[in-house]
Amino acid sequence: MRNLAGLAAGLIFGIGLVISGMANPAKVLNFLDIFGTWDPSLAFVMGGAILVTAPGFWLVTRRRSPLFADRFNLPTRSDLDRRLIAGAATFGVGWGLGGFCPGPAFTALPMAAAGTLIFVPFMLLGMWSARRTALWQPRPAAA
Repeated sequence: MRNLAGLAAGLIFGIGLVISGMANPAKVLNFLDIFGTWDPSLAFVMGGAILVTAPGFWLVTRRRSPLFADRFNLPTRSDLDRRLIAGAATFGVGWGLGGFCPGPAFTALPMAAAGTLIFVPFMLLGMWSARRTALWQPRPAAA
Protein backbone atom coordinates (compact mmCIF):
# COMPACT_ATOMS: atom_id res chain seq x y z
CA MET A 1 0.00 0.00 0.00
CA ARG A 2 2.89 2.34 0.80
CA ASN A 3 4.34 1.89 -2.71
CA LEU A 4 0.95 2.57 -4.30
CA ALA A 5 0.58 5.76 -2.26
CA GLY A 6 4.06 6.85 -3.40
CA LEU A 7 3.24 6.04 -7.01
CA ALA A 8 -0.03 7.99 -6.82
CA ALA A 9 1.71 11.00 -5.26
CA GLY A 10 4.44 10.91 -7.92
CA LEU A 11 1.91 10.68 -10.74
CA ILE A 12 -0.11 13.59 -9.36
CA PHE A 13 3.09 15.63 -8.98
CA GLY A 14 4.21 14.81 -12.53
CA ILE A 15 0.81 15.61 -14.01
CA GLY A 16 0.84 18.92 -12.15
CA LEU A 17 4.27 19.74 -13.57
CA VAL A 18 3.12 19.00 -17.11
CA ILE A 19 -0.17 20.92 -16.77
CA SER A 20 1.59 23.95 -15.24
CA GLY A 21 4.22 23.95 -17.98
CA MET A 22 7.10 23.41 -15.55
CA ALA A 23 8.34 20.44 -17.59
CA ASN A 24 9.29 23.03 -20.24
CA PRO A 25 12.70 24.51 -19.37
CA ALA A 26 11.98 27.61 -21.48
CA LYS A 27 9.17 28.51 -19.06
CA VAL A 28 11.54 28.30 -16.09
CA LEU A 29 14.28 30.23 -17.88
CA ASN A 30 11.77 32.95 -18.83
CA PHE A 31 10.82 33.25 -15.16
CA LEU A 32 14.47 33.84 -14.30
CA ASP A 33 14.91 36.40 -17.11
CA ILE A 34 13.44 39.39 -15.25
CA PHE A 35 14.87 41.98 -17.66
CA GLY A 36 13.91 40.13 -20.84
CA THR A 37 11.00 37.80 -21.57
CA TRP A 38 9.93 37.50 -17.94
CA ASP A 39 7.07 35.05 -17.34
CA PRO A 40 5.60 35.30 -13.81
CA SER A 41 3.55 32.10 -14.09
CA LEU A 42 6.14 30.07 -12.13
CA ALA A 43 5.50 32.33 -9.13
CA PHE A 44 1.81 31.38 -9.30
CA VAL A 45 2.72 27.68 -9.52
CA MET A 46 4.97 28.05 -6.46
CA GLY A 47 2.26 29.97 -4.62
CA GLY A 48 -0.26 27.24 -5.40
CA ALA A 49 2.20 24.62 -4.16
CA ILE A 50 2.62 26.51 -0.89
CA LEU A 51 -1.16 26.77 -0.47
CA VAL A 52 -1.47 23.01 -0.84
CA THR A 53 1.62 22.09 1.19
CA ALA A 54 1.17 24.39 4.19
CA PRO A 55 -2.01 22.68 5.47
CA GLY A 56 -0.31 19.31 4.89
CA PHE A 57 2.62 20.27 7.11
CA TRP A 58 0.18 21.60 9.71
CA LEU A 59 -1.63 18.24 9.68
CA VAL A 60 1.67 16.34 9.96
CA THR A 61 2.49 18.13 13.21
CA ARG A 62 -0.90 17.05 14.63
CA ARG A 63 -0.58 13.31 13.91
CA ARG A 64 1.41 10.73 15.85
CA SER A 65 2.49 8.79 12.75
CA PRO A 66 1.90 8.75 9.00
CA LEU A 67 -0.66 6.47 7.40
CA PHE A 68 1.84 4.15 5.68
CA ALA A 69 4.93 4.27 7.93
CA ASP A 70 5.92 3.96 11.57
CA ARG A 71 7.17 7.52 11.96
CA PHE A 72 7.63 10.81 10.16
CA ASN A 73 11.09 11.57 8.74
CA LEU A 74 11.18 15.30 9.35
CA PRO A 75 14.43 17.31 9.38
CA THR A 76 15.92 17.86 12.81
CA ARG A 77 18.76 20.23 11.92
CA SER A 78 18.15 23.95 11.47
CA ASP A 79 21.70 25.25 11.08
CA LEU A 80 23.34 26.37 7.86
CA ASP A 81 26.69 24.81 7.05
CA ARG A 82 29.15 24.93 4.16
CA ARG A 83 27.80 21.78 2.52
CA LEU A 84 24.19 22.97 2.60
CA ILE A 85 25.04 26.36 1.12
CA ALA A 86 27.30 24.81 -1.56
CA GLY A 87 24.62 22.27 -2.47
CA ALA A 88 21.90 24.92 -2.68
CA ALA A 89 24.12 27.14 -4.83
CA THR A 90 24.99 24.24 -7.14
CA PHE A 91 21.30 23.35 -7.46
CA GLY A 92 20.42 26.98 -8.24
CA VAL A 93 23.15 27.34 -10.86
CA GLY A 94 22.10 24.07 -12.51
CA TRP A 95 18.46 25.13 -12.47
CA GLY A 96 19.29 28.53 -13.92
CA LEU A 97 21.55 27.14 -16.66
CA GLY A 98 19.47 24.13 -17.64
CA GLY A 99 15.96 25.25 -16.74
CA PHE A 100 15.35 21.94 -14.96
CA CYS A 101 15.36 20.60 -11.46
CA PRO A 102 15.05 16.83 -10.90
CA GLY A 103 11.24 16.51 -10.81
CA PRO A 104 10.50 18.37 -14.05
CA ALA A 105 13.56 16.81 -15.73
CA PHE A 106 12.23 13.28 -15.15
CA THR A 107 8.73 14.40 -16.11
CA ALA A 108 10.02 15.82 -19.41
CA LEU A 109 12.14 12.76 -20.20
CA PRO A 110 9.37 10.92 -22.13
CA MET A 111 9.11 13.93 -24.46
CA ALA A 112 12.67 13.02 -25.58
CA ALA A 113 13.75 16.63 -26.17
CA ALA A 114 17.49 16.85 -26.85
CA GLY A 115 18.05 19.15 -23.86
CA THR A 116 16.36 16.69 -21.53
CA LEU A 117 18.25 13.72 -22.93
CA ILE A 118 21.51 15.56 -22.22
CA PHE A 119 20.49 17.08 -18.87
CA VAL A 120 19.17 13.96 -17.12
CA PRO A 121 22.28 11.76 -17.55
CA PHE A 122 24.53 14.59 -16.38
CA MET A 123 22.19 15.27 -13.45
CA LEU A 124 22.38 11.61 -12.45
CA LEU A 125 26.17 11.71 -12.81
CA GLY A 126 26.25 14.79 -10.59
CA MET A 127 24.06 13.08 -7.96
CA TRP A 128 26.27 10.00 -8.03
CA SER A 129 29.49 12.01 -7.74
CA ALA A 130 28.05 14.13 -4.92
CA ARG A 131 27.20 10.97 -3.00
CA ARG A 132 30.65 9.51 -3.66
CA THR A 133 32.48 12.66 -2.55
CA ALA A 134 30.24 12.98 0.51
CA LEU A 135 31.68 9.67 1.71
CA TRP A 136 35.10 11.35 1.93
CA GLN A 137 33.78 14.21 4.07
CA PRO A 138 33.74 13.97 7.87
CA ARG A 139 30.21 13.67 9.25
CA PRO A 140 28.94 16.76 11.11
CA ALA A 141 28.34 16.31 14.81
CA ALA A 142 24.75 15.51 15.75
CA ALA A 143 22.87 18.38 17.32
